[in-house]
Amino acid sequence: MAAEKRSKGGSGNLPRAVVLVSGGLDSATVLAIAKADNFDCYALSFDYGQRHRAELVAAKNITQAQTVSQHHIMSLDLTWMGGSALTDNAIPVPAHTQADTAQIPITYVPARNTIFLSVALGWAEVLGANRIYLGVNAVDYSGYPDCRPEFLSQFQATASLGTRAGVEGQQIQILAPLITLSKKEIIIRGLSMGVDYSLTLSCYDPDAQGRACGRCDSCGLRRQGFEQAGEDDPTQYQV
Repeated sequence: MAAEKRSKGGSGNLPRAVVLVSGGLDSATVLAIAKADNFDCYALSFDYGQRHRAELVAAKNITQAQTVSQHHIMSLDLTWMGGSALTDNAIPVPAHTQADTAQIPITYVPARNTIFLSVALGWAEVLGANRIYLGVNAVDYSGYPDCRPEFLSQFQATASLGTRAGVEGQQIQILAPLITLSKKEIIIRGLSMGVDYSLTLSCYDPDAQGRACGRCDSCGLRRQGFEQAGEDDPTQYQV
């Protein structure tokens, strides 16, 4: 899928923010939070060779529904690197019941958030944006080393030291408002802001029609979150 830009112009004199939008439940919620914080939002998604590229369709639908000033999908091939069930078709996506919380999950993509945040940081500098929002979560995905508060703290330091904006005193803040929330809490917060979760896709292994597999860890956590929140899950599942 080629990189795509959709521009509607900026939103007056509002401060700008870059928002990482994957197409999943968390990033849709984070976009709504950034808009509620009164930022002019510029959405950034990545086509990195993920087997669940159907999430990019969801990302388009989310950014259209929530109205952003621009949505850019960057093509970035990580399949040559391998090492993850999300980028290497030879590695099967494990079922939710097979998840080993003592190990870093095989669905971890090496250095993914470091790469994504670096690109977002560069775009933020060009846009004059002073915020980057992302939907990482350390509660449900505690096995991912790049979803931890410690990682974000270190990247914040890098952003301050390694950019012109930082050197000139215009710090770009990295915000992860969902990092300590459970899936239930995220869903409740999103629904309170009118997020349409029927537009989102949280699956690691959807079929050709974009239906969620219902077996992977991400599907399991999503289902559990909706159940605990007492809300209907609008996802179309294969099983």
